[in-house]
Amino acid sequence: MAQSDLTRVVEPACRKLADQQQVELVDVELAREGASRYLRIYIDKPDGITLSDCETYHRAVMPLVERVDYDFLEVCSPGIDRPLKKQKDYDAHVGDLVEVHLYRAVDKCRRFEGELLGLVEGQVKIMAGETEMSFALKDISLCKPVVIITEEDLAEGEELIDGDEEGEASR
Repeated sequence: MAQSDLTRVVEPACRKLADQQQVELVDVELAREGASRYLRIYIDKPDGITLSDCETYHRAVMPLVERVDYDFLEVCSPGIDRPLKKQKDYDAHVGDLVEVHLYRAVDKCRRFEGELLGLVEGQVKIMAGETEMSFALKDISLCKPVVIITEEDLAEGEELIDGDEEGEASR
């Protein structure tokens, strides 16, 4: 199945199911890794995705994607460094530190980091130090938030390992 078919046929079915399950469909991709083909469906929700959410969606989506030629089906969270793809993603991260990766080098550099100023008229604008930079959206292979983990974050993580929010010990 071609990427255009994935977008035209599979993605709408996945989106409808996501709406029914009150999760956001972030992305659908068919990726080749070695000899295997992975159909990956990324879902999210405001308070985060659980393993149970992924399992429920996975079971429900399997019959909807049986036309796709894949070896493995993965339903997962896009992660805390979720790539920015849509206008709303860029809007939600204005003021945050982001990494911008380009298809082609600009001044011998393909990766830039700076504070996201926004996506305006097809241009991603960042402030890199004292320099405002602008990149055409079509020239960007990846734009994602930079995740900085602090000592406090690690301490909070230890608390969750000792006992999660549902009162069960994590395994």
